[in-house]
Amino acid sequence: MTDARYPDRLSLLGIRHRARHGVLPREKEVAQPFEIDLVLHADLADAAERDMLEATVDYAALHDLVRAIVTGPSFDLVEALAGAIARAVLAATDAGIVGAVEVRVRKPEAIRGDLEGPEVTLLRRRATG
Repeated sequence: MTDARYPDRLSLLGIRHRARHGVLPREKEVAQPFEIDLVLHADLADAAERDMLEATVDYAALHDLVRAIVTGPSFDLVEALAGAIARAVLAATDAGIVGAVEVRVRKPEAIRGDLEGPEVTLLRRRATG
């Protein structure tokens, strides 16, 4: 469902970092690749008109934020990692610009075999009222 107040999208796709998240002891010891996509549900009309950074989201800062979380303390579940990213992104962005964030986290080497790996997608909206 689309929120009319936030009709636009700003995406950071394919953020890649090696980290130590997982339930198994080896996953805590040996870093493996993680891939993250962010899709911010936003109102970018002001940025499109004014061409000013303060009217949008600094995606370099978002990338740094995601890197700090992914390479920081270990989570057992990919769901928990995605949740931490979503909370941090909403906390770090202007409520007048960003209304929700979609976070996708992939763990391509979690399962060996004939699949690309598991992916978790969370959509988190700002609390209203």
